[in-house]
Amino acid sequence: MFVDQVKIQVKAGKGGDGSVAFRREKYVPNGGPAGGDGGKGGSVVLKVDEGLRTLMDFRFHRIFKAKSGQNGMIKGMYGRGAKDLYIDVPQGTTVTDAETGEILGDLIDAGQELVVAQGGRGGRGNIHFASAKNPAPEIAENGEPGVERTIQLELKVLADVGLVGFPSVGKSTLLSVVTSAKPKIADYHFTTLVPNLGMVRLDDGRDFVMADLPGLIEGASQGVGLGIQFLRHVERTRVILHLIDMSGVEGRDPFDDYKKINAELATYDPLLLERPQIVVASKMDMPDSSDNLEKFRAKLENDDTLKHIPEVMAISSLTHQGLDALMQKTANILEETPAFATLTDRIQEKKRAEYGFEADDDKPFTLTRDSDAVWILSGEKLEKLFKMTNLEHDESMMRFARQLRGMGVDDELRARGAKNGDLVRIGDFTFEFVE
Repeated sequence: MFVDQVKIQVKAGKGGDGSVAFRREKYVPNGGPAGGDGGKGGSVVLKVDEGLRTLMDFRFHRIFKAKSGQNGMIKGMYGRGAKDLYIDVPQGTTVTDAETGEILGDLIDAGQELVVAQGGRGGRGNIHFASAKNPAPEIAENGEPGVERTIQLELKVLADVGLVGFPSVGKSTLLSVVTSAKPKIADYHFTTLVPNLGMVRLDDGRDFVMADLPGLIEGASQGVGLGIQFLRHVERTRVILHLIDMSGVEGRDPFDDYKKINAELATYDPLLLERPQIVVASKMDMPDSSDNLEKFRAKLENDDTLKHIPEVMAISSLTHQGLDALMQKTANILEETPAFATLTDRIQEKKRAEYGFEADDDKPFTLTRDSDAVWILSGEKLEKLFKMTNLEHDESMMRFARQLRGMGVDDELRARGAKNGDLVRIGDFTFEFVE
């Protein structure tokens, strides 16, 4: 089964907790702190596997968790860091944060890696907090939480040339003749339900990848027929071969077919029509094909809505008429055509331009008041700091209170009217505000 879109949950490992420990050796009085650091949590990393062609493996396995780091130990011993969790994905996978819509990366090169969830760093042991004023601190950090997110994986086939056109115009037959691919071929519409790839190798040593994309129909950009789910696969192609059935056996007008398919491409992404496109007149071995081709050429030349008249090449996959010339022409155009930015690339670039690169001036916390008059502190930075605080030791709690004061929490509470003894809540933890 061909699967080209899936959502998965990834969770990186938490860093190991730092240790509170002291040297206790014979003949060594006042040995001092000796608590080791926690190990780093494992990250979740996507890696391109050339052998994969679909996202089918993710259909029943959607939750991926890396292991946490080991806690720090006595005698200054560090905890062991966890190994990263690698997940194989096919080439051409676009990775998007499902909640924010941010594009995290585009995996198109063999062996390319992308960290989608960073593992938490290990907490520091009390050996790091010793000072002249406090030579024996009972302070240690908990490990940093690992990143947890839901991501969208979207596969867009990597092909130099894309075959587009109405169903049953001969796309699969052409692919089977010029490559070693074996797509399903039958005399009914929508025979091809998934994109098929094949490698075209020319006698002069040049080669390129060709994709037979499932048949489009009018309204495909709005989800009609196989719909928009396969239009995305046209995005990465550099040259479009637009196949049109010149036999007329379907009872449709070839020129009307040409206009309708281009309209669907333009609705999905207007810049697709700016890519090199060759109109391939197929099934020229049929009786009425030559007459229909002449009428088609005449309509092209007299159409004032076209910015430029595309080149038309006649072929017959059955008799191999015109195939060598078509492949040579396609290879020549590919040599002159660079890769295009995909629609998702341009959307992401637009978002960056709108957002800009100004520094984040937002406060590291937000303060609200609950219906029961309890002050609620929240915010990613503050909550991470709280999770990394070891609540078992008073000195760690006092350090956390100093950190809150440094962030401006005390001043904000006073400005909002908080009084001595008011309750303040962070997550499930509640404490009193003391002036």
